[in-house]
Amino acid sequence: MTRPQRFQAVGARVASVTLLLAGAAGGFQLAQQSDARERSSAEARQAVLAAEEAAVQRKAKHAADRAARAESEQTAALKASSMAKTAAADARKLDAAQKRDTAEKKAAAARAALTGPVPYTGTIPAACKSFSGSREIGCALMIKAGFGFGEFSCLNKLWDHESGWNYKATNPSSGAYGIPQAYPGSKMSSAGSDWRISPATQIEWGLGYIEGRYDSPCGAWNHFQSAGSY
Repeated sequence: MTRPQRFQAVGARVASVTLLLAGAAGGFQLAQQSDARERSSAEARQAVLAAEEAAVQRKAKHAADRAARAESEQTAALKASSMAKTAAADARKLDAAQKRDTAEKKAAAARAALTGPVPYTGTIPAACKSFSGSREIGCALMIKAGFGFGEFSCLNKLWDHESGWNYKATNPSSGAYGIPQAYPGSKMSSAGSDWRISPATQIEWGLGYIEGRYDSPCGAWNHFQSAGSY
């Protein structure tokens, strides 16, 4: 092979190598571009999937929130309804209790009107509040009649002996009746038509009787001690 021929053969091989290198470089560049496109496409798909997942989660959260609100509203409505029913039942019970109380009071008043004692509605002085029942009424009416409080000691002893302050006390022998033991008991009707069952009516009549005959309760007690009656 002549020298020019060798140069030509070397040049051809160099050209071939150059072409091969150029082809390889081009292929490598194309591969890189393809990989970049695939990565970009994958990233885009991932972004779309992430957005879709986020949208699904938002919808699920909104649905859960709506369900929670609906349940809370239903619970509140049920609670309000229960409270309303309880309040209505309590109101009915209170109304029934008030009606029973009113009926019982009316019945008690009706019984008192027939059997006594008729309640005393006047003022009770402070000095008389240490007593109770008919004695308290007697003390109040005695002071109202103009006698001093000191007289009550005599009045208490007199009527305690006569009747024990029992407005229904009846002497089986004479028929004398009531706290002052009026004989006959109908005498006390001059003080009130309820003389049979009213301690106040009996006491008022008795005080009038004492004042007319003995001037005072102590005068009546002194006479009783000496005579055994008044």
